[in-house]
Amino acid sequence: MAKLTVAILAVPRLIALDLSIPLHILGRYAGYRVTVCGEVMSTHPLAAAADADIIVVPGYDDPEVSLPAEYLDVIRATADRGARLVGICTGTLALAAAGVLDGRDATTHWEYVARLRANHPLVNVLENRLFVEDGKILTSAGGGAAIDACLHVITTDFGAAAAYEAGKHVVAGPARSGDQRQYVDVLTPPRSDLSTTREWAMQHLGEPLTVRDLAEHASLPRRTFIRHFTTETGMPPMHWVALQRLLSARRLLETSDWSVERIAAATGFGSAANFRTHFRRQVGTTPSAYRGLISYNQDL
Repeated sequence: MAKLTVAILAVPRLIALDLSIPLHILGRYAGYRVTVCGEVMSTHPLAAAADADIIVVPGYDDPEVSLPAEYLDVIRATADRGARLVGICTGTLALAAAGVLDGRDATTHWEYVARLRANHPLVNVLENRLFVEDGKILTSAGGGAAIDACLHVITTDFGAAAAYEAGKHVVAGPARSGDQRQYVDVLTPPRSDLSTTREWAMQHLGEPLTVRDLAEHASLPRRTFIRHFTTETGMPPMHWVALQRLLSARRLLETSDWSVERIAAATGFGSAANFRTHFRRQVGTTPSAYRGLISYNQDL
């Protein structure tokens, strides 16, 4: 079967890092065929992006200066035909300039949030997020957040286990969730390394974990633990636990023949019905349908 095609646009004033990250991460994964399209630093002409399954728009310098019309036309045409768009850093501003973000949620690098909001008032700008997905459009901050965005793309297409393997090539852990913060405004507090407690929680996901359980394992008062944990991970403890349960369930659906009931029990969702409800809410489909889709994509 044909691979999914990814076209990375080599836009003018390109930020090299924002090109190299998706080229390296997506280009190494066997399920994709990646091309770089544009007038400079490219492997293919811009027209070659016309039929790609995914278009990636990297960041570029001087975003107040509009990209040439032909690049904006490619972005609009991609949205019109229902293909997927990924904007990295100031690449989000290009998506906004093309009009495809009107009425949608989006984010960008924290330095450009105010500019995006002022210049494109129809866009619902979510600040201090790693990445935001609205329908078939994914926008992200720059640098490290681009790694998370690319791993999220692989997770969507080929599953969490595939993204985990891809992350190992760039010495990155499993993709952080998009609603984690780009930065924190306080220094890391003393005695803040709670990695041992997180590892312990991962080994006990099938049990009814509470904040009190985690705080006691860390030998910290509850409020102090919550504050330190949130600073380290960018999210409250039980939000983090719920995310780990979901990721573990996805990996089991992808890599095992366990029943939905067994996976629900092993990952702390309890009943199969509860698991199906949470899974559909977060992933948008049922566990069984997800397993079938990932199996199909892995056969590409």
